[in-house]
Amino acid sequence: MRDFRHYDGVATLNLNEDACVGCGLCPQLCPHGVLAMDGRKAHIVDLDGCMECGACARNCPAQALSVKPGVGCAAYIIQVWLRGTRYADAKFSCC
Repeated sequence: MRDFRHYDGVATLNLNEDACVGCGLCPQLCPHGVLAMDGRKAHIVDLDGCMECGACARNCPAQALSVKPGVGCAAYIIQVWLRGTRYADAKFSCC
């Protein structure tokens, strides 16, 4: 989902690969394809695509994922997505 972004380099998503049990839930739950499985472990494939919704962290049975919602501004991303406006042309504010 490379079209739905706010700022690069601000997402707070963190994955502790040592704690990952390889259940495969996080790639299924992530609406932006930020996570993928690499063998029996999850890995982050597109950190800047994270809108910090927290679905992955809330559902991780091993608590291998953490995220501090707000920095990636999911509200802004969703407003732009729903209204079909490009980020450069958007007149929305974050939060």
